[in-house]
Amino acid sequence: EVFRITRKKGTERAFTGKYWQQSSKQGVYNCRCCGEALFATEAKFDSGTGWPSFYQAMHNESIAEHADNSLFARRTEVVCAKCDAHLGHVFPDGPAPTGLRFCINSASLEFADSADSVENEEGKDQN
Repeated sequence: EVFRITRKKGTERAFTGKYWQQSSKQGVYNCRCCGEALFATEAKFDSGTGWPSFYQAMHNESIAEHADNSLFARRTEVVCAKCDAHLGHVFPDGPAPTGLRFCINSASLEFADSADSVENEEGKDQN
């Protein structure tokens, strides 16, 4: 499934992915293929579409956009700028402050909880 989505430009079914629902956990959504930091939980919102949605990327240079005219529609594909993994699409119907909706496949993401990151860093200091 991850290969089909990230390398063959597939799409998971709505409301089935691991990250489509809102969570109270704080952290970062990284590229599943290369680990690049892509989206922060602060930019995640419930779009009602069944896919994880964000109003902005963590860093503009973390993602790249390409025209996608497949399926008889004009869309803008979003890929990881580091490894070219297909992430999803971006649409101009999101909330403020950007007005964008990055509609991303859960299978292309790996969540890193901020609490886990802090605990891991503290554990390294003690060793």
